[in-house]
Amino acid sequence: MSTFAKIIQLLQGLDIKIIEHPPTHTSQESAKARGESMSIGGKALVLKTGDNFGIFVLSADRTMDSKTLKDYFKIRKIRFATKEELDALTGLPPGAVPPFGRPVFDLNLYADNSILENEFIAFNAGSLTTSIKMKVDDYVRIAKPVIFSFSTEI
Repeated sequence: MSTFAKIIQLLQGLDIKIIEHPPTHTSQESAKARGESMSIGGKALVLKTGDNFGIFVLSADRTMDSKTLKDYFKIRKIRFATKEELDALTGLPPGAVPPFGRPVFDLNLYADNSILENEFIAFNAGSLTTSIKMKVDDYVRIAKPVIFSFSTEI
């Protein structure tokens, strides 16, 4: 089953909007293609924290604060997954990873408080050409991320 199909199955019965658009590789491109503010974009980063990988979601108009993450996990090193690791973990290219852990991906899911500042979240849904927009409350209830602050303003 494709990542998109897994997401649609997970979100079945919810009020979501599916948006088809030209390929996007950055948060700025995605926001423009969706006709939305960058702030509602859910930027999903696959990071290695210590010995473990996880998906970290933050508002697309913010940047990750690596010191906060290092302190939170009590680790000294944090890094982005390589393209090869990303492919092995998700089967997706950079920019296509949606903001979901289990059951879509076998990864822990963390979300920054910044996503709670908006009514909606929009994200690439396993593709560089398909996005989903949905209510943040529904996203949090379905995705069940661990929520804490780990971003700063760009």
